[in-house]
Amino acid sequence: MLIRHTLSLDDAKAVAAGAAAKAREHGWTVVIAIVDANGHLLYLERADGTQLGSVGVAQEKARTALMFRRPTQAFEEMILGGKIQLMSLPGVTPVAGGLPLSWRGEIVGAIGVSGVLSSQDAEIAQCGLAVLTQIA
Repeated sequence: MLIRHTLSLDDAKAVAAGAAAKAREHGWTVVIAIVDANGHLLYLERADGTQLGSVGVAQEKARTALMFRRPTQAFEEMILGGKIQLMSLPGVTPVAGGLPLSWRGEIVGAIGVSGVLSSQDAEIAQCGLAVLTQIA
């Protein structure tokens, strides 16, 4: 019997809160997007003063991480390593800051962060992922 876990709205808010705490700690203004296991937006938070373009970028980072089951940083690193053909793949946002969200061995959604340097976006997203590992 296949049991599929789902990411609840409360879980998504908790993940976003963990990520937002890291951003606030550094004074970074970002957008945090959480998508469910089907890639649909479940929760979005935009800090005051964050550029509007980051709203779409955060969502696309989350979708990329979900659809390809890996951090978006992997695509960024491959492209920087010369595999520029990856830029033509549909649905790929090759910038760090997107992570799949796994719970009990299943990918239940993804987080995308945008607003500061991509390495900082990834650091923020990682703090959100860490919260999910604490949810029982």
